[in-house]
Amino acid sequence: MMEFGVVNWFAEVISVLLVLALLGGIVIIVVICVVDVTQTASAIRRNYRVIGRFRYLFETLGEFFRQYFFAMDREEMPFNRAERSWVYRAAKNVDSTVPFGSTRSLTTNGTVLFVNCPFPTLEGESAQLEALTIGPYNRYPYTTSSIFNISDMSFGAISKPTVLALSRGASMAGYWMNTGEGGVSPYHLEGGADIVVQIGTAKYGVRDAQGNLDDLRLGELAALPQVKMFELKLSQGAKPGKGGMLPGEKVTEEIANIRGIPLGKGYISPNRHTEIDSVAELLDTVDHIRTVTGKPIGFKLVLGSYAFLDEMSFEIHRRGMESTPDFITLDSADGGTGAAPQSLIDYMGLPLKESLPLLSNKLIERDLKRRIRIVAPGKLIEPAAVALALRLGADFVVSARGFMFALGCIQALQCNKNTCPTGITTHNPRLQKGLVVEDKAQRVSPYCENMNWEVGVIAHS
Repeated sequence: MMEFGVVNWFAEVISVLLVLALLGGIVIIVVICVVDVTQTASAIRRNYRVIGRFRYLFETLGEFFRQYFFAMDREEMPFNRAERSWVYRAAKNVDSTVPFGSTRSLTTNGTVLFVNCPFPTLEGESAQLEALTIGPYNRYPYTTSSIFNISDMSFGAISKPTVLALSRGASMAGYWMNTGEGGVSPYHLEGGADIVVQIGTAKYGVRDAQGNLDDLRLGELAALPQVKMFELKLSQGAKPGKGGMLPGEKVTEEIANIRGIPLGKGYISPNRHTEIDSVAELLDTVDHIRTVTGKPIGFKLVLGSYAFLDEMSFEIHRRGMESTPDFITLDSADGGTGAAPQSLIDYMGLPLKESLPLLSNKLIERDLKRRIRIVAPGKLIEPAAVALALRLGADFVVSARGFMFALGCIQALQCNKNTCPTGITTHNPRLQKGLVVEDKAQRVSPYCENMNWEVGVIAHS
């Protein structure tokens, strides 16, 4: 009887709680109805009380569910499942073969196809990658055979464990890593990789109190043995004509100190270098940085009008080959970013398939191709894209988003917020815990090695 009484009492308590929950739910719905019908900002919520709110929920969930339940392997943008899956498998060093047949459309106008030969090269006959020298007129030229390297991603746009994992992985693989415009952090150096220091329009890391180029700081960085080259950033593929954008929630005390900007305040870099307004001033700045550092110096830009190339070539030949930029990093409309206006991402700049042949042919025409190395970024995350860039005139290929995928990026499209679920582009300590440096660094090297191997497969064929 005692046990029956306890059960009966428990059932009554549950019943009361359910009634209270139901009444609470009704009260909440009534309150929401009143709020929705009296507000004037949203027509949907005003006409469809409560239910209208689900529109925003489903819209948000769609970003996450689309790639798993609705999109086909080749449908998603900016990178589809087939492209991401190849990177994931290559980074984990597992089988990257696929069955049955291609899921890529092969008949659409503009589709790239490689022409095979009747008697392919035997794999044992293939030569080693040729080592290329960048900056032969510098005191400290840089010689490397690394055709695939890590593109510019700033500490600030990406997290501390991301920088560490990339730097360690690049060191193991023998590849270079570009710092991005956010300056050289201790974590770039700790990993041991060869470093390319990018100088953005805000001069982060190499600026004085007024935001001008600081020769003393330039010399200090050039003295570091890991620093191999410098890159002057003129424009970026995802936002040509717009400076880098760093949201205030990402400006921690450490990032503020490295960059030389106020703590917790968002910052938009100038849309160009204030001291560079012509080809002559560009070459003057290149010469100045080369003189101060003694190391190879190039610039990054998005190609628009090619008249700029004719003017630059004329000025170079007038001054002499010693004044030539050592490399040009040709960004394009294919480029990525952590944050940019959609109008620029969607409509500004030439795609790499158009701008790369244009640049390469102009340099050949002006007898500058062997002097100025071409570095190509822009959605080059899998072997066919890299092979195509090399055939169109690039000497080196760099990737940012490819290495993000290698570290576990799921294309959640949260890069412009502090909510990246994989810890790659967030400074939230809780989210960063998911990115274990020791494990992720081990994925960078296999990604590079498998990239080189499959580019070789295409070349053999």
